Amino acid sequence: MSHSLKPTADIQAAVHADYLHLHANPELSMQEHQTAAYIESRLAALGIEHFRCGGTGVVGVLRNGPGPVIAFRADSDGLPIKEATGAEYASTAVGQLADGTEVPLMHGCGHDTHVASALGAAAVLAQGTEGWSGTVVLVFQPGEETGAGAAAMLADGLWDKAPVPEVVLGQHVFPFAAGTIHLTPESAMALADSLEITLHGTQAHGSQPQDSIDPIVLGAHIITRLQTITSRELDPRDAAVVTCGSFHAGLKENIIPDRAVFTLNIRTLTEAVREKVLAAVTRIVTAEAAASAAPQPEITTLYRFPRLFNDPEQTGNVATALASEFGEDRVKLVAPLMGSEDFGALGDAIGVPNVFWMFGGADPSDPAPAGNHSPFFLPEYRGALDTGVRAALAGIGHYVGC
Repeated sequence: MSHSLKPTADIQAAVHADYLHLHANPELSMQEHQTAAYIESRLAALGIEHFRCGGTGVVGVLRNGPGPVIAFRADSDGLPIKEATGAEYASTAVGQLADGTEVPLMHGCGHDTHVASALGAAAVLAQGTEGWSGTVVLVFQPGEETGAGAAAMLADGLWDKAPVPEVVLGQHVFPFAAGTIHLTPESAMALADSLEITLHGTQAHGSQPQDSIDPIVLGAHIITRLQTITSRELDPRDAAVVTCGSFHAGLKENIIPDRAVFTLNIRTLTEAVREKVLAAVTRIVTAEAAASAAPQPEITTLYRFPRLFNDPEQTGNVATALASEFGEDRVKLVAPLMGSEDFGALGDAIGVPNVFWMFGGADPSDPAPAGNHSPFFLPEYRGALDTGVRAALAGIGHYVGC
């Protein structure tokens, strides 16, 4: 990237203001109405053409003569978490889940940082058109936390409405030191499947267990047996995680209920392992129900995340550009994460490479910064935003700059 394409003091101040506004005003996945309007207002102020896509998604298109078309994605949704950071700009917002439950809201995964950094990079590019040539498609994506956002934008014709890129770039803030970057070639983040399993039994008084089919006992056997999928059915070299995150049954200690509901979260790194684990879950749930003489359970898919595959060649190219910006000692190639992202769907849908990296957002002097999705998660925003803007410009600039 040309050395002239750096954030000015005015742009830095605007990026900080964007972040503080977004942090204090999070919205739930696919409900980012005010966030989308704010992004649109900022793009309009920069003179960047833009349009809605996927409901609460916004796409900006910055055209600057002949050259490559590059897409850069930033996700925008918050989380149903009550913020406990104590920051002056902490969120006090509330929202409603799909079932009408009112919940506190927080940008507990740093998507406010992503949007502000992308807007900052857009401002630099819009004001420094002499230093680059091509087209940059800015994808402000909703609904990452539920895996719905990328799919919604694609279903709404994202790549029919926007110029088709030759590569899709993206980034995510993490609680390691600001000014540092982590990348993973090939399988960078896991496929994810969340399931809800409903077990049916027969209700009875606690003193008359012979009259029951106890779904709690059935569920206990299933959850215990599910752990053998990773310990006894998979090759130890195949990474997978099977987690039971919730279990609900009954209302009274002396009544055996007639149903139990629990949820599973499954993480894998390849499609083959994903299908093997999902088949094993279905087999175990069904077989244990039969062993208890219980009716057929219901297995419902709550959401699915695609694999995030970083094209090895393009990841190497972007890593070189990032190392040139930050220094080779600050850009590290790391092992895959078992967390998940729907970013990979954007490039996969049109058969172009994806490159996604993590950038540090923590104060380097903080020995134990809170992790993503914690109520205490709070990037040191000046360092995080400086890193996010510079990293975005370095990645984009590899393709459209010098």
